[in-house]
Amino acid sequence: VLNRQAFDLALRTALAVGARISPTTKFDRKNYFYPDLPKGYQISQYDEPYCLGGGLEIEVEGRRKFVSLTRIHMEEDAGKMFHTEDSHMADSLVDLNRAGTPLMEMVTDPVLTSPAEAFAYLTDLKQLLLYIEVSDCNMQEGSLRCDANISLKPKGDPKFGTKVEIKNMNSFKGVAAALEYEIRRQAQCLDTGRKIDRETRLFDPDAGVTQPMRSKEEADDYRFFPEPDLPRYAITPEWVAEIRASLPELPQARRARLKEQYGLPAYDVEELLVDKGVADYFEACAAHGHNPKEVSNWIMGEIKRLTGERHIPIRDFEVGPEALASLVESVEKGDITKGLAKDKVFPEMVRTRESAGIVIERLGLKVVRDDAALLPIIADVLSKNAKIVQDVLGGKDKAMGALVGQCMRATQGKADPQLVASLLKRRLDEMRAAAQ
Repeated sequence: VLNRQAFDLALRTALAVGARISPTTKFDRKNYFYPDLPKGYQISQYDEPYCLGGGLEIEVEGRRKFVSLTRIHMEEDAGKMFHTEDSHMADSLVDLNRAGTPLMEMVTDPVLTSPAEAFAYLTDLKQLLLYIEVSDCNMQEGSLRCDANISLKPKGDPKFGTKVEIKNMNSFKGVAAALEYEIRRQAQCLDTGRKIDRETRLFDPDAGVTQPMRSKEEADDYRFFPEPDLPRYAITPEWVAEIRASLPELPQARRARLKEQYGLPAYDVEELLVDKGVADYFEACAAHGHNPKEVSNWIMGEIKRLTGERHIPIRDFEVGPEALASLVESVEKGDITKGLAKDKVFPEMVRTRESAGIVIERLGLKVVRDDAALLPIIADVLSKNAKIVQDVLGGKDKAMGALVGQCMRATQGKADPQLVASLLKRRLDEMRAAAQ
């Protein structure tokens, strides 16, 4: 029987890319021999896929481009073959763990014209699939794979050249590198009058080259016929409407809204959108009404560093959105300096899961705004830094920063830096007046 959840996820993907859903669909048996499927054939879709068309808009070097899709179809995954050769034996081993797992194959129209466009398309596609929670898109574990087809033709010629398929690419950068190599190889062949074979090639990421794997099969080689064990399926409007209603806000719409609603720079928006969980965390924090840019800075800085080092999703991070909002608020209100927030309060919040207010109170880090408490410290700093004082009095205004820094160190960063600067200026003005 067909996996209903897999069908739901496939429909979810089709709707997210704006594809046309077929009212009915069927499955086909591909009888090309599969040594890595126990039953020796693969269930796929041939002439009546469940959807057609759709696509994604990408941006490359400031240019927007729509990458149209030919189709998306469902099929089952095969196992994985391992070939070993040494002086004593030549064995083929098979890992059947993923055999029979449902997957989608998304086929683009031949509209990508550079490795950079391919990289951008794959990056945006991964982001979309993560947003709609169809796949974890882990290429190392095989959750997302890419086969790239490439052909060259003379400029202005409407006819494509011989198509070559490239496999064995385990990263988006690997796809771009394989395409760049294959462009050079095919161009050299055409320039020297050599024939390009229609074949499948494997990419060697260490050597940065592609190697022949086998001649490319034609559709006839697969010997498709309707899968006799699965019936034809009707995709009702009600079913489609139910799936459409479950879709979240898609990345492109969210990108525009984050820029407009929060006034964030384009760089911040792209960093936040990389992971739906991160964007959700940001919005949950910003909902408390604090400076969105400061919230973004914390997420892109300390939080990204710590979650990256520990390889955990942001939803598992000890400092939740509400706690981060309390820290941003404490800095905005002047209860604590930004330096102490980063160096003292935040690490303690990570360790104890306490709010910023509790940590500040417990560690005694609240900003000192008492003139009477600060004036003796300022007097001491001035007496110990006579050379810097003379520089300031002599008109070197930049030296003032050194005095402010000395005062902040003397208060362990707890003084209000603006108040310190104001008191310093007042005392120096008095010294200048007395000298005259």
